[in-house]
Amino acid sequence: MKKQLAAVLFLAASLQMNAQQQKDQKMDAFVSSLMNRMTLEEKIGQINLPSEGDIITGLGSNTNIAAKIRKGLVGGMFNIKGVQKIKEIQKIAVEESRLKIPLLFGMDVIHGYETIFPIPLGIACTWDMKVIEESARIAAKEASADGISWTFSPMVDIARDPRWGRVSEGSGEDTYLGGQIAKAMVRGYQGKDNTFSEKFNILACVKHFALYGAGEAGRDYNTADMSHIRMYNEYFYPYKAAVEQGVASVMASFNVVDAVPAHANKWLLTDVLRKQWGFEGFTVADYGGVGEVVNHGLGSLKDASALAMNAGLDMDMVSEGFLNTIPASIKEGKVDIAKVDQACRRVLEAKYRLGLFKDPYKFCDDKRAQKEIYTNENRTVARKTAAESFVLLKNQGNLLPLSKAKTIAVVGPMGDTKSNMVGTWSVAAKLDKPLTLVEGLRETAGSKANIIYAKGSNLLDNEKMQKDATMFGRDIPWDKRSEEELIKEALNAASKADVIIAAMGESSEMSGESSSRTDIGIPPVQKRVLEKLLATGKPVVLVLFAGRPMTLVWEQENVPAILNVWFGGSEAAKAIGDVVFGDVNPSGKLVSTFPRSVAQIPLYYNHLNTGRPASDKGFEKFRSNYMDEKNAPLYPFGFGLSYTTFQYSPITLTATEMTANETITASVVIKNTGSKDGAETVQLYIRDMVASISRPVKELKGFDKIFLKAGESKTVKFVITQEMLEFYNSTLDFVSEPGEFQIMIGSSSNDLQTASINLK
Repeated sequence: MKKQLAAVLFLAASLQMNAQQQKDQKMDAFVSSLMNRMTLEEKIGQINLPSEGDIITGLGSNTNIAAKIRKGLVGGMFNIKGVQKIKEIQKIAVEESRLKIPLLFGMDVIHGYETIFPIPLGIACTWDMKVIEESARIAAKEASADGISWTFSPMVDIARDPRWGRVSEGSGEDTYLGGQIAKAMVRGYQGKDNTFSEKFNILACVKHFALYGAGEAGRDYNTADMSHIRMYNEYFYPYKAAVEQGVASVMASFNVVDAVPAHANKWLLTDVLRKQWGFEGFTVADYGGVGEVVNHGLGSLKDASALAMNAGLDMDMVSEGFLNTIPASIKEGKVDIAKVDQACRRVLEAKYRLGLFKDPYKFCDDKRAQKEIYTNENRTVARKTAAESFVLLKNQGNLLPLSKAKTIAVVGPMGDTKSNMVGTWSVAAKLDKPLTLVEGLRETAGSKANIIYAKGSNLLDNEKMQKDATMFGRDIPWDKRSEEELIKEALNAASKADVIIAAMGESSEMSGESSSRTDIGIPPVQKRVLEKLLATGKPVVLVLFAGRPMTLVWEQENVPAILNVWFGGSEAAKAIGDVVFGDVNPSGKLVSTFPRSVAQIPLYYNHLNTGRPASDKGFEKFRSNYMDEKNAPLYPFGFGLSYTTFQYSPITLTATEMTANETITASVVIKNTGSKDGAETVQLYIRDMVASISRPVKELKGFDKIFLKAGESKTVKFVITQEMLEFYNSTLDFVSEPGEFQIMIGSSSNDLQTASINLK
């Protein structure tokens, strides 16, 4: 029977392979025929990506777009919102240009289109790949209904410095988890088989290749410098995972790699991406990235464009260096025309796979736009997802969940804003649609609760800084009253309440691109109000809005309950109500370490050991520690509380020794020992105890999110394979080495059961 089944599977695989080869041959013949009719200028036009300018996401602009499209000098456009606009521009390309080649239309659809999901850092805290994939699928469905065929997502940069604003746009500090999320997002956008057979499948673009999240000093666009061993073992995998999943495009990063700007880095764009990983899609510049090579000191725009093309960059975003300088560089022998042909072919192949040559107006059905965007169904999914992303950081005395039959005072500048609920990088969102926190609490509590509100303070001490922190329509009006007047109003509201919800933290634009901060605590003007509220003796719940890990030592010591809600998207307000009132039990787990102090940064769980490790029980001379602070974080990677409790049994192993061809199953029994049903993310970590190079103290290698009713138990099993034990050694060979490995399973990176195995 097994032989018959194997034969059937082999036959099916062979038929699928033959069908794919026929499709590829058909595509190759079509593209070759088209390129034979193209002039050099038209080929370069296909790799020119200007911005129409509807949505501002960078510096620079392009003019005379329509005329260039008619001449075949544009391959795609981005930052245009609205199916009718896109249809009109596509019509110019396919009806008024010589070769009638359709355009790609891209947009930063980062965590939703008009139905906005939690910021990527937040949704990663669900540890739920099905939920993450579904969020990307819904984003693709809505974006494609409005004319978009290409999203500049997922962003998979590993980030270990929360001062960097774009930590909000990624999936945290861990390479394995980041890779699984990258795959889920690509599947959601492109479909599971990458055939773009569904009408809503769009091109994904993994970014930013590479190391963008490792900028020095947490400053955006800054230098990133590290060893190749660290690149391969810690930073590269999420990009590689996206490539393995079949991502259609890869975006270059703004930083240098080995002192060479990524946009002009042949080792990165050709040697690693194509030769080592086998990437077959097209590469694209980030906004103005080719032009910015000039600022890195590598020559003029003409020099930069030649360097970028020779390095393996296929498409030039905004700079128009390819369009305006490559013909001259070809004449001078600085660029081989074969490079242009190769880049042009890759872009045309993407359009072919997407189905645009068959139907240029595939994404221009205005009936879809009317029916499929911001639907009740999509918003219901967004609400559930937001609730699953929230992380309960503290719950002293089981203060949460709150009874609905209470008078609740909501205090804080984040309590009465619609536009900030969706978070940064939600460029297509309609900012007047979300509910404020106060409105959401009233709706979820119903008539039982009396919700009152007082602003309490401005967002920041400085009016100019507050304006900078609320740009792009995320306004929180500056209150001209004195700080004393605002506090008095807040205390008056508190005096009437049974419990206080402090709606505080960051605004949405205090994180995101070009939003680095040196102080990542709650702004002092808000913190002063929080101190006054606590002094009333009333129970206080801090509902924390954040786009990054924050320093919350004082809050952890003094505030009874802290619920981190990130920026939860379109339905954030209702989702917060769902969790605060106990209709949903929080299950989020942190994907980034929360430091106690900015001075600890970078702080991450999977660090290497030192020759003089510290116990962290206080200052020890001649140990790797601080005189005035702990080494330990405030909240570790993987941490998150629940309204119930879970008990872990010791680890059971099916064996203690294995060869390269064998596996060992590690099991634990998880029991819900509390009184409420809840979900728990069980985490597997491994440590290589003896190796040819220093290895991390632990590395995430698996996880399983399970749901348990009160009193219920479940056995969770992880199969340990040789692949889990492999790493890149000093010669960058991917190997496993014989010896002892610690197997750790638990509820966070800091709460683990441990057992040992040996690889023979």
